[in-house]
Parts: sequence; structure tokens; C-alpha cells
Amino acid sequence: MDSPLVLASLPYALGIVMLGLGLGLTLDDFRRVGQYPKAAVVALLCQVVLLPAICFGLVVAFRLPPELAVGMMVVAASPGGPTANLFSHLFGGNVALNVTLTAVNSVLVVVTLPIVVNLSAGYFLPGGATLGLQVDKLQQVFVMVLVPVAIGMLVRALAPRVAQRLNLPVRVLSVVVLVTVISAVLYGERENLVDYFVSVGLAVLAFNIVSLLIGYGVPRLAGVDHGAATAAGFEIGIHNTALAITIALSPALLNSAAIAIPGAVYGIVMFFTAPGFGWLISRRTRTSSAL
Repeated sequence: MDSPLVLASLPYALGIVMLGLGLGLTLDDFRRVGQYPKAAVVALLCQVVLLPAICFGLVVAFRLPPELAVGMMVVAASPGGPTANLFSHLFGGNVALNVTLTAVNSVLVVVTLPIVVNLSAGYFLPGGATLGLQVDKLQQVFVMVLVPVAIGMLVRALAPRVAQRLNLPVRVLSVVVLVTVISAVLYGERENLVDYFVSVGLAVLAFNIVSLLIGYGVPRLAGVDHGAATAAGFEIGIHNTALAITIALSPALLNSAAIAIPGAVYGIVMFFTAPGFGWLISRRTRTSSAL
């Protein structure tokens, strides 16, 4: 992954993904937390606190190599991806809650992701304190994550028809960008790919399944209704892997292809597990309703 073109294009690729997210957001999406206080708070606590803790336990249990361990923690600290809204819609989730959680998480991640990355780099990597996201790098994370979202929201506020016309093409382009980024990472590391998949594949699958189950199960135990819990499950189980990969690969940030591998693998796995999870909870709900 030493291609200057690929590395230079990563922030712009992430910008397209975040712009697409912003085109679907309004200020009301942030205010809507008050409409779903329990669901929002429980989901955010799962996302910000519980998920990194569980991921750390899995990383230690699977005895992952240091850079792959940090890569897993970067994925755990990444917010939900825009694709979560699609899966939530397909399987009867509360899409409005999805949008709200995505909006809030995209702001929180500027603070939470550096904390998780710094702690995990310091724990797993020799000299990790110098490899984390230090203060001088936080500005770049802010620019890559929040500025495109703010531009998208501004376009929607000032020119809603333009935003509506751009929404679908940008979302499609976001998927193309994600697939391209994942393919570039895997191709760049093709010589080590088998070893990486053997090392991290099961850990990624376990973490993905646990993320989906935690995202749905904890809200249900807290008394949240099925639709909101479904939204939380997809929001927590489907991560913004484009962000995780960009943070890992960018020369100005972590600058490590190995750290990007878990994000690339997760980006593949989640497209297979998410439909299965949606079918499972939908079938269970139908069965419960019939009894």
C-alpha cells in the first residue's frame, strides 16, 4: 500500500462517503434524540463504551498480532456506516433513529476515536504512544469527518432539491468508493493476505456478530421496542469501515497497511452477516406475534 495515488485519494474518498451522509441529515436529526431518549442513550453507550471493551476482550482472546489488534480497535471506535440505514429500512427498523444515531456518532467520533486509538496503540504496539492520534493529528480527523458532513447538511438546508438529486448518486458512489478502498487494501497486501485472514478473520466475524447482537439485545433488555432495537443493532453492527481504513492508511495519521486489514475484512463480512441478522430478528418477531 505504498501507491502515492491511492494514499493521496483516501481523504477525498472518505469525504464522498461523509458528504453523502451529510446530504441526508438536518439539525432536526440531532434534536430527535429527545424523542427517543432511552433508545438513543442505550445505543450510544453500547457504541462508545461497551463495544470497544468487548473488542479488546476478543483481541486478547484471539491473541492477534499487535497491528491487527489496533486495527480491530479502530473498527470498534468507528461510528455506524450509512449502509446501516438501508438494512434498517429493509428489516423494519426505526430509520429515523438510525439517522439520529449516525448524526450524533459522527460528531462524537472526533473525540472517542482518538481516545480508543491512543489507548490501544499504547497497549499493543511498542512505542505506541508515538503512533497514536496526537493533538496535531486531531485537526485532520475533524476535517475528514465533520467538514464534508457539514457541507452536505448546508447543501440540504440551502438547496433541498439539489440535495435530493445528489442523494442517490452520492450514496451509490459511496458504495463504489468503499468497495474500491477495500479492494485496494487487499490487493496491496495480497502477498500477506492468507496469513492476515487466518489471523484476523475469525476475530472479525466474532466481533461483527457480537456487535449486531449487542446492538439489538441490550436495548431490548432495557425495554426499547423492536423497531428501535433493530435500528440500534444495525447502527452498532455496521461500521464506517471507510473511516477506519483511511485513519489506518493515511501517512499523516497511523500510516499502516496492517492496521487497515481488519477494517477491510470487516467491510466484507458485514454485508453477509447483516442480512442474516435482519432475517433472524424479523423471523423471531413474526413467530412471537403468531403465538
